[in-house]
Order: sequence, then structure tokens, then C-alpha cells
Amino acid sequence: MKLKITTIGNSAGVILPRELLARLRLEKGDELHALETPDGIRLTVYDPALAEQMEVAEQVMREDRQVLHKLAQ
Repeated sequence: MKLKITTIGNSAGVILPRELLARLRLEKGDELHALETPDGIRLTVYDPALAEQMEVAEQVMREDRQVLHKLAQ
């Protein structure tokens, strides 16, 4: 599905068609979580537990960057 970025006030946003909102089981005011994957960006329904886990993972990746790099080799 092709989406267009549009101006919303002083920001930019993407308008999600009703069909997509229905497929994602979302309504106006719901929050989305954007996950960067090797294939691009994945949008999912916002899950506070997942958001907390992602923050911890990002902190570990920042703090232990050299160790993770060696493990990847």
C-alpha cells in the first residue's frame, strides 16, 4: 500500500486509510511503535512492555558495543 507524507501543522505525517486502520485494528488516538528491521520499518500496535524491552536492548547495544562487535565476528 502506497502512503503519502503530508504536512500537518508544522510537522509531517502519514495519513492511514480506513482499510489499513481496520486491518491493524487501530482507531484515531491509538499509538504505533516503529521498529527498524533489515527490510525497512515495521509499524505495530504500541505495546508498553515491548517499548521497555527495546529501550533496554538499545542501552545494552550502546554500552557493550565492542563486545557485541566481537561476538558478531
